[in-house]
Formats: sequence, structure tokens, C-alpha cells
Amino acid sequence: MTTSPADRVAAETWFLRRGLPAVLRPGALVRRLWQRSAPALAAFAVFMANSILVTAVTGKHTINIEGQPTRTEWFVLALLLLVAPVAALAGWLVSRIASWRNRAGVAVVSVAVCAVGAVLGGPGPKVGGNLIYVGVIVAVILICTATGIGSILGWALDTTAHNLTLVGSLFVRALPIMLLTVLVFFNTYVWLMAAIISRARLWSALGFLSLIAVAFVIATTIDRVRPILTASAPDAPEAQDAVLADTPFVHLPAPAHRIPLSRIERVNVVFVLAMSQVLQLLIVALVTAFIFLVLGLILISPKLLAEWTRGNGSPDGTIFGMTLPIPESLIQTTLFLGALTFMYITARTTTDAEYRAEFVDPQVDSLRRRLDARDRYLADLRHA
Repeated sequence: MTTSPADRVAAETWFLRRGLPAVLRPGALVRRLWQRSAPALAAFAVFMANSILVTAVTGKHTINIEGQPTRTEWFVLALLLLVAPVAALAGWLVSRIASWRNRAGVAVVSVAVCAVGAVLGGPGPKVGGNLIYVGVIVAVILICTATGIGSILGWALDTTAHNLTLVGSLFVRALPIMLLTVLVFFNTYVWLMAAIISRARLWSALGFLSLIAVAFVIATTIDRVRPILTASAPDAPEAQDAVLADTPFVHLPAPAHRIPLSRIERVNVVFVLAMSQVLQLLIVALVTAFIFLVLGLILISPKLLAEWTRGNGSPDGTIFGMTLPIPESLIQTTLFLGALTFMYITARTTTDAEYRAEFVDPQVDSLRRRLDARDRYLADLRHA
């Protein structure tokens, strides 16, 4: 039985790393909250450090690049391209730190960097507003960690990173839709729409299309996991011991019957499996959108832009509050094509037996293993 605090911590960490926070009691989610938030805080600190550098180089808190970029502006553009990968790398490295004390130190340093970033950089010139912004983001990170959302997102990202080879095969499956979206890309009515429609209305349309795609994933995920969620008998103890050999639960007795899952646990199971699939499909859609963005930068000249948009196209565009030397209509068209790709590849993979065998079925098998561990963990808690 799990008797020592170290064993209990190991068991809780095992579930959190595998995206099942609903298995734990509410009090367990707030333990070591600061340390568990360290990866996200480190990633946020990278963005704030980048804002310090951008402000120091440009003397401005906002990025406004119009026309042909100068050498300094090219440097700023390079920073924009690198900041997200560097932040992801920082978060990943911190997540690999085993010592809770070291994690706490990283969290403190990260918040300190964010505070300095609010003074020397930040999204605006007012230090007070920047400090409020930093405080809100840090609070959101802590809340996500305390509610288990961070655990689910972390597991989904880790699973996606370990299955990047599948992204390549998914991209190959997306080639037919790329051939279709090429026709959309060269459709002048699409460019005219992109030049006239507001960004808020476009985001609403993209959100609507994305909701449809996610609904496909959730519906198929529920069908795949329903037999496991409703099963009354767990696997044989010998089979459980084999798959749980390297876990903190191998020495715990296996209950004779499956402990019924609560509603929140069922939601957790479906959400974590659906999230891992959505992230993979989203990567494919983003790569496709990036290809069209580069194609547009190569092909679109001021004369062609004026012709396709009937004089409504701006040579500069805005994204996330930054003005960049990219036509606004090209940004809008790229976002629209990315959403179409996301919808198509989602519908394609939900009925693709090969994709299910390569990615979904292994995840379902892993889920069965985690539920066996859950039964042992909860049975031990009840008899403790």
C-alpha cells in the first residue's frame, strides 16, 4: 500500500504528467503549485525578456514596421520568429527538472524576469499597466495549474512532440486539400473578401470552422473510449502488473472491479485524448498556412495586390497588435486557408483507419493502462 509521502507524491506526479488531474483529490492539485507552474512561467519569462530586447533596440513598446524593413527592423523580425520556439524550449527544459526545490528557484527567477520586463519592456509604455498585465498572466498560469488544465495541455504537447513523425504523414494526407486550396488562394473573390472583412469578423468565422472540426474529433473520441469508460471489470491483475511495472502502482493490489469514473473524470479522459489529436491536426494546418504565406510573399506585388483586391488591399498588415510589412489581405487569406485545411484534415483523419492505428489506438491502450493505475490508486486511498 502507498504509505510514505514520497510514494504519494510520485503517484500524484504520475497522473499529472499523463494528463489525468481529475483522478486526484482537489487538495492534491494545489500542492507544489509554484513548482509545477515553473515551465509555463519560464516560457512567459522568455516573452518578457524578448520585449525588453525589442524595446531596447527600437525604443518603442509596440512593433510597427511599414514598407521596406531597415536592418534594425529585420533584427526585430528575427526575434519575433525565434521567441516562440525559444519559449517552448525553455518550458520543456524546466519540465525535465526533477528537483522541486530547483523548480521553485526557476519559478522565482522567471517571475523576477517578468517583473523586470514590465518595467523595461512590456506591451505598453505605462509601467503600472505592464505590471498588471504580468500579474494577470501569472495568475492565469497558477489557476490553470491548480485546476489541472495545465496538466492536460502539458501532456498533449508532450505527446505531440513525441509523435512528430506522424505529423509528416498527416501532412502528406493533407496534400489533396492543398491542391484545392491553391485554387482558393488564386481566387480574386477570396482576396476581395479578405481585403474588406474586418479581423474581428474573420476570427469569428475561423472560430466557427474550428468548432465544427473539434466537434468531429470529440465525437469520434467518445465512440473510441466508450467501451473503456463503461467497462465494469478491469484487466487481469497479471496483465496489469506487466504494463504497470515501471510505475508507482505496481506493488498496489488490483481491485476486483473497476471503480466507476465520475463525470469530471470522463470529461478529463475524452478531453485529453481529443486535445492530443487536435494539436497534431493544428500543426498540419499551421504548416500549410505558412506555406501559403511564403507563396504570397513571393508572388504578390503591389500591382497584383491592387488588381486582386480592387484597390482595397493594404501593403502592410497587423497581427497581435504588430504592424508588419505583409499585406493585410495576405494575412487574412492565409488564416482562412489554414482554417479550411484544419477542417478538411480533421474530417479526413476521423475516418482514416491508418491514422487510428498509428496514433489513436496507442493512445487508447495507454488510457487503459492509466485507468488500471487509477483503480489501484483510489482503492489504496480508500483503505489507507
